[in-house]
Amino acid sequence: MDYEGFFDFVLIYIACGYTDMRKAIDGLAAIVQQNFQLNPFQNSLFLFCGRRRDRMKALYWEGDGFVLLYKRLENGKYQWPMNAEAVRALTPQEFRWLLEGLSIDQPKAVKKIEIGACI
Repeated sequence: MDYEGFFDFVLIYIACGYTDMRKAIDGLAAIVQQNFQLNPFQNSLFLFCGRRRDRMKALYWEGDGFVLLYKRLENGKYQWPMNAEAVRALTPQEFRWLLEGLSIDQPKAVKKIEIGACI
């Protein structure tokens, strides 16, 4: 899935643990607000995964309405962080890893240096 250029979100959040995948837009937006104290109307993509970790929903506010994306893997599982009741911000690279079936915690990945850091 190549999301770049299709959506204009600034931040990506992943809801760790499992989410009841019967929830639709209103239920997922309520989780964002009530459980994570975040604004579902902000320019962010919110990711949710079911108990079996083979399905993912993504919620995004497009300015005039919500977009709800749903992806079901035909083979394999997402490497989803399961520490329940937590939300975590992802980098675009971590999001790509997740979609490719990799863990978002890559211990051998080279970390980017922040601009303005002193050497």
